[in-house]
Amino acid sequence: MTRFLFALPFILIAAGASAQSSHEHDACARDVSRFCRAHMSEGDQVVLACLQQNRAKLSKGCEKVLTDHGQ
Repeated sequence: MTRFLFALPFILIAAGASAQSSHEHDACARDVSRFCRAHMSEGDQVVLACLQQNRAKLSKGCEKVLTDHGQ
């Protein structure tokens, strides 16, 4: 999880987003752990895709971060 949490801002930046605050950085940590743990070693884009596939189950904070960054 630590690797993904460090990489989340870079994933969103690579997808056309601006820099992240630490609050945004942490917003999806629990959702990644809960829904995407099995994919964490498969790379950042796979984890992002997992979050998108589980969008209906995400926390409001994580949903907002993804939406705010065009995901």
